[in-house]
Amino acid sequence: MAGDASDLSLDVQRFAIRGRVWSAGDSDLQDALAQIHDTAERPRCLCVPGGVEMYVARHRQYLVKRMPESGKNHHPSCPSYEPDGSYSGLGDLMGDAVLETQPGRIELRVDFPWTRINGRAVARGGVDEPWDISVPRRRMSLRAVVHYLFERAGFNRWTPAMAGKRNQGVLCKYLLEAATEIEVKGTPLTERLYVPEPFNESAKADIAQRRQTKLTVLQPRDGHAPLALVIGEFKACERGDHGSRIWIRHMPDAPLLMDTRSWDRLARTHAALLEARDADTAHRARLIMAALIRARREFTYEIDAASLMLVSEQWIPVDGVHELPLIDALVARQRRFLKPLRYDAKSAAVFPNALLLDCGAKPVPLHLISEFMNPKDRTLKEKVIHADNGSRTWLWHAVDPMPPLP
Repeated sequence: MAGDASDLSLDVQRFAIRGRVWSAGDSDLQDALAQIHDTAERPRCLCVPGGVEMYVARHRQYLVKRMPESGKNHHPSCPSYEPDGSYSGLGDLMGDAVLETQPGRIELRVDFPWTRINGRAVARGGVDEPWDISVPRRRMSLRAVVHYLFERAGFNRWTPAMAGKRNQGVLCKYLLEAATEIEVKGTPLTERLYVPEPFNESAKADIAQRRQTKLTVLQPRDGHAPLALVIGEFKACERGDHGSRIWIRHMPDAPLLMDTRSWDRLARTHAALLEARDADTAHRARLIMAALIRARREFTYEIDAASLMLVSEQWIPVDGVHELPLIDALVARQRRFLKPLRYDAKSAAVFPNALLLDCGAKPVPLHLISEFMNPKDRTLKEKVIHADNGSRTWLWHAVDPMPPLP
């Protein structure tokens, strides 16, 4: 019963527990997981012959999760599959900026502060003595942290069963769930992460109260000003004489304040993403803002740092508007695929634009070349395709009609 070809058309994961096979949707699965949660026993995912060892976590209910560094052992069609690190920018961060030393605990080393004192970042630990030698280590940017959350929440993955099931409520639920096992600078990420819940005019007061309660973490203590991370869909920037007001969808009653010069720098850096929303294309795009905020005054939130990320209508992160036709075509044709994310890599051109997961035991890289790519990125993309020797690699020159998919 383990991983024959007929299983690959199903979206339901199956597990072997104490000699029985359970499907992810079985009503008695929670009881079976409860029996082994505090034991050394582990369920096995049956996506491949022999299965792959998993572990049991508990967040409101029992969940079967992937063991560290085991993602590539799963079948590409399995929800627990994770491609080899060379397929995305995550590979360069694992073991250095992303530490998953044991099941259920992930530490992210980041290049931004969680707390400030009088406008300065709070250093962690003591000052190195002159004779100490510090080994440089990778640190994740704000964008990389957002990529990691979206990947752990499964938003860079698509199966036909997901059609019509992604909205603000789903985004909020799964991003917060993805953060439950993550620590940043010794602090659980869930304590500092706010994702707006779906706004409802009739429940406006209750929603505001829940937001204010969540963001009490920003209250200054002993001269320390904690920061929190807000992730939501960017709506607009309203410039004023004394600064800019940033509006996030589903937060119509709580603008984020930002110094206008800082907004201008952000807009220049992410000009291509801001312009993507006005592109003459039938492919809808959303713009996600990740903002580190602090309390300027009571219930007044000021942006300390921010980054923008483009996503498709289905909330799949993309590196630019040129990828939207490919992503939307894969969705429309009911393909199973994964979108490799850039993280902090210097260029996304070295990664496939998508990985098809429904073509057998190995994913099929899909590459896209746009006439608007800068020469350096185009050269990198061509080198990657050439190095693959054409084995199962698919290429689309966007100026031409899209070739048949594998």
